[in-house]
Amino acid sequence: MVVKILFWFFAAVVFYTHIGYTLVLMLLVPLARVRKKSQGDSGNGYEPEVSLLIPAYNEIEYIGAKMQNTLQLDYPASKLNIIWITDGSDDGSQALLGSFDRIILLHDDVRRGKAHALNRAMKTVHTPIVFFTDANTMLSPLAIREVVRFFRDEHVGCVAGAKRIVTAGKEEAVSAGEGIYWRYESLIKRLESATGSIPGAAGELFAIRRELYTELDENTILDDFFISMQVAMKGYRILYAPGAWATEHASLTAAEEMKRKIRIAAGGMQALVRMPSLLSFRKYGLLAFKYISHKVLRWTLVPVALAILVPLNALIVIIYPASPFYLVTFLLQCIFYLTAAAGALLKDKQLSCKFVFLPYYLTIMNYAVLTGFFRFLTGNYSVKWTKVRRRQ
Repeated sequence: MVVKILFWFFAAVVFYTHIGYTLVLMLLVPLARVRKKSQGDSGNGYEPEVSLLIPAYNEIEYIGAKMQNTLQLDYPASKLNIIWITDGSDDGSQALLGSFDRIILLHDDVRRGKAHALNRAMKTVHTPIVFFTDANTMLSPLAIREVVRFFRDEHVGCVAGAKRIVTAGKEEAVSAGEGIYWRYESLIKRLESATGSIPGAAGELFAIRRELYTELDENTILDDFFISMQVAMKGYRILYAPGAWATEHASLTAAEEMKRKIRIAAGGMQALVRMPSLLSFRKYGLLAFKYISHKVLRWTLVPVALAILVPLNALIVIIYPASPFYLVTFLLQCIFYLTAAAGALLKDKQLSCKFVFLPYYLTIMNYAVLTGFFRFLTGNYSVKWTKVRRRQ
């Protein structure tokens, strides 16, 4: 009997995290009383001065395209401050950036990590709103305007843009899996925003009110998550702006994507340890519920549940051979992992049926979470970001 209880508990954790939570949000949306202005006031004529921070470590191959993209953003040039931080870069980035007008270049020969660079850069920012973006991501033309208009509501402290993965008709495993994953993430973020606030922003594109920035500890891993959630902890809302997006290519290989996911998982555990009060329903209410459902379960129980469910299910089949239901669930799990194995074998092939690669992507993603968890426990991680190679 105990083995069945454990099976249903872990199965419920997996189902709730990936499907049930989304269904709960769908039920909450009609009940949410969110002011119209917070969900996208047209913002006509609202053009505050903003700063765009672009940290870059040896990103010379992206600088030209990033600057071209930035200079084409639909926002008054006189109100858009462009700040590059190239600490530690030795690939000629500074010389190339020096050929562009309209930029502020901050450089230190010593590389101390992204958190240190951001803290230093923020001391030079005096605009009411500051944007954070990556050197290898391209922003949609109206990205600044789409984000800024949400700040007309004084209760909004942070706004996150959408992330889009460049895809083609036929894709390899990582590209297909990451693309599907972020489309589903976008749906969840829309629902979270419609019900009050999203639990954290992604570093590809987000903005905050300058006065709400809290200086980061220099060994912080997930700077974007800490910056945005510190805003939420001060009582301000984090909204999602799907009309503003940052586009980037998928990781070059599964190994590169694993490297990125392992770091994110280690950063998630660091966040859990450093911000335990976010787990308090009494203090943060619905935000705590979203944080636990969307982040904490993915960083902790879900990978463990997936690893345990197969042997638990097999044990039930052996103990209760007359229960056809558990035989079916066992076979379904076997099919899922066989499909994941097929995805591993075909990961370098380009297929038009993208969902073939989804089990493979979900499997390596959860394996990366377990690896990141153990690396955090052992201290085997670095705050200095190792660049992930991406497709061009």
